[in-house]
Amino acid sequence: MLERGSHLIVRRGPLIATLAALARAVSATGVAWSVCYSDPASDQRLQSAVEERGLRALCVHDAPAIPPEETTMARSSGGEGYRSLVPYVQTWRSLEISTFEAPLLQRFAKPALESEPLPFPEEFGASMAADASATPAEAVRRLGEFLEVDAAQYALAVNVPADDRTSHLAAHLSFGTIAARTIARETRRRTEDPFLLAEERASLRAFARSLAQRDFFLQLAWYNPRMSRDPLQEKMRDFPFARTSPHLDAWLSGRTGYPLVDAGVRQLHGTGWMHPRVRAIAASFLCFDLGVDWRVGHAEWDRWLVEDDPAISIGNWQWIAGVGADLAAYPRIYNPQKQARRFDPTLAYARRWIPELAHVPDAFVRRGERESQIELPLFAGQAYPVAVVDHDAAARAFLERYQAFMTAGVARPANR
Repeated sequence: MLERGSHLIVRRGPLIATLAALARAVSATGVAWSVCYSDPASDQRLQSAVEERGLRALCVHDAPAIPPEETTMARSSGGEGYRSLVPYVQTWRSLEISTFEAPLLQRFAKPALESEPLPFPEEFGASMAADASATPAEAVRRLGEFLEVDAAQYALAVNVPADDRTSHLAAHLSFGTIAARTIARETRRRTEDPFLLAEERASLRAFARSLAQRDFFLQLAWYNPRMSRDPLQEKMRDFPFARTSPHLDAWLSGRTGYPLVDAGVRQLHGTGWMHPRVRAIAASFLCFDLGVDWRVGHAEWDRWLVEDDPAISIGNWQWIAGVGADLAAYPRIYNPQKQARRFDPTLAYARRWIPELAHVPDAFVRRGERESQIELPLFAGQAYPVAVVDHDAAARAFLERYQAFMTAGVARPANR
């Protein structure tokens, strides 16, 4: 905002009344804001309130790189939005990305109003200290560094938890210190470098696909507002996921006895972030090994993740739980032991976040047996727990429940 001649004004209070008072104070003729994908009804209420006061209301798609209407207009078939990721990504890649970042395009007014102090983390229930580096300049610096150095290895890093070379731009995107348009456009530009190796170009394309998937979940929420409460798949709205489990506390505290799951939860508690691959594994464990409703996991991560994009989080959770846009015939259940052997073979990630495993032989950690604790508490300190469930048995039991539910659903008459 400073680059365009203005400054930030902070106000606290009820949204509509506070916004109306501020508009009067600066003699504004209109109000513009970015779409709230997790609660589209709130945009409708705000628009009505603004227009009732004689002001122009402008609600824009600022969060995605490409707005939902543009991908929908490019559809070869009718209907609104996409339910399948693959054709969406194909369309997304074919569209131009608009730019609004040129400093001469717009100049903002500089009102002579004092601002209230910036909010502090505790106002939002956060327990971590604010990061002083969370600025637009830092976001641009991080993007440039990532594209020049780390992006060429993204396809590997996004699957290897011990490799911390993912972009770490999610929080910047969430809080608006950088635009998704900027990231997508600069990624495309970097991909066109003729001197890139084939592997590096493929890795950049994988990163671009992750940006497209982010937009995919936003457009899903835009066209399906019930997703914030109910599964996208109507047939799964009555599936008997539990709201709790005897082992839920173990999952919440990172003590399930499965190192990759527990390391991820502890990384989340310690940093406000979790590696992308581990997010999928930990979420799968909650939904399928413990049979707990995806909304329980979403609420927990909403509490801890620094990034705050409810629509994207809901889309990801529903995808993993097999109740959202994933069109697979059966839920994709991650085996946490096999995933650990494949993506954390040296146990570097597990040992970093689980100090109880520091001196435990690799073979015992990889085996993950339920019969005995991995380490006996001979000295001070807490031993790492045994596995709370047998994954193979839990997965089979869930699939049997799923098959029985689907069979009963076919037999039930359709609701009319």
